[in-house]
Amino acid sequence: MKIIIIGAGRVGSSVAEALVSEANDITVIDTDGARVAELQNRFDLRGLVGNAALPSTLAAGGAGDADILIAVTAFDETNLVACKIAADLFNIPTRIARVRNAELQQHPKLTGEGGFGATHVIFPEQTVTDYLLKLVDFPEALQVLEFADGRASLIAVRAFAGGPLVSQPIKELRRHIPNVDTRIVALFREDASVRVDGDTMILPGDEVFFLAASRNVRAVMNELRRMDKPVRTVLIAGGGNIGLRFARALATGEGLDVAQRCNVKIIETNKRRAEQLAQQLSGALVLLGDGTDEDLLLQEGVADVDLFVALTNDDENNIMSSLLAKKLGARRVIALINRKSYGDLMQGGQIDVAISPSYVTMSALLRFARRGDVVVAHTLRRAAAEALELIVHGDARSSRVIGKTIEQVEMPRGAIIGAIVRGLGDQAEVLMAHHDVAIQAEDHLIIFVENKRIIPRVEKMFTVGIGFF
Repeated sequence: MKIIIIGAGRVGSSVAEALVSEANDITVIDTDGARVAELQNRFDLRGLVGNAALPSTLAAGGAGDADILIAVTAFDETNLVACKIAADLFNIPTRIARVRNAELQQHPKLTGEGGFGATHVIFPEQTVTDYLLKLVDFPEALQVLEFADGRASLIAVRAFAGGPLVSQPIKELRRHIPNVDTRIVALFREDASVRVDGDTMILPGDEVFFLAASRNVRAVMNELRRMDKPVRTVLIAGGGNIGLRFARALATGEGLDVAQRCNVKIIETNKRRAEQLAQQLSGALVLLGDGTDEDLLLQEGVADVDLFVALTNDDENNIMSSLLAKKLGARRVIALINRKSYGDLMQGGQIDVAISPSYVTMSALLRFARRGDVVVAHTLRRAAAEALELIVHGDARSSRVIGKTIEQVEMPRGAIIGAIVRGLGDQAEVLMAHHDVAIQAEDHLIIFVENKRIIPRVEKMFTVGIGFF
């Protein structure tokens, strides 16, 4: 596909990196020549320096025959105007805009096709907030990803010494929980992938990815690690857009699966911003101070909090405040970390979960850049892996998979069909992809891809033959 990415910041760079390895024709446009040059040096793509809110710039970037435009600059106005130009002048079929202004989120007529012409709008702060709320619902998890409108979940957990299934082969899982159907689709040990079969042993410290119907997630997690008590007290460092949304959701219980309200405190360094937060957060205590101030953390009882979350715009401050909170007794800590090298270094150590906003946002973007009828696309393990939910169309003649059992489908090495969601609405059924399950037309397949480089091969497998039409 021919894809134009507007904006060479963290999100634009991450999206370019994800898509350029999949045989796409990528053009990146940015006003910053140094950023464009850096991306051209790193990846096989075309760079263009210019203002993408001008028709001439988009024309020079190849908008005349582009398939997708992804506008992710730091300026909402540029992103929306670029989508409008792409729609009205160039008829680009898919137009995606990143919008950060919370007020615009309340006016879909402006941001949608009837307004600025975007076919899809991504609100990154809300996306990250939703991601954080899932980690509050499942405090033992490293990642919680939903499929089929929440009916199925892919959970990443770190195996805990003493867990019923830890230090035992995977085939024992069915004996431990005979009434729960689940499937372990990937296992990573010291950052290396381990082949998964019935005889594979799960060891303490392993990063385990399993699929299950959402109602069965807690039962499976009980087998892999000690269950934590529910989150009731939260201390947040950073009162920006994400901090505000997250604090409001916790204080009201909005967005949490388990109906609960949390006792929330939020620390903000800027006095004016702290005053604004106090006016907008009736259910939370706003503190003026620094999240790296040990005396302040002790004074506010950090040793007794269930969750400490660092959400400032400074990676170093987030890392230091999280490490300090953990040292002082916080039960669990989460840090927002933009730099990939920092995140890889911190994840799984004293910091329980390191979240990259650009990678979370990229998950929301990728589904629109995938070939085939992809409903959901999630990045995993700092964007090294991916999980897809796609719909199978066609019939036994036009499809390579319809009518075949799971064991008959020759998936590329490193890709695995983990589950099938069959049916619509309340009648939908979540089936684990055991060897004898046959694939039917209109099934939703949940596929785990260990290495993103093989995604084009996976997409090709599920492309409907031309004879179907």
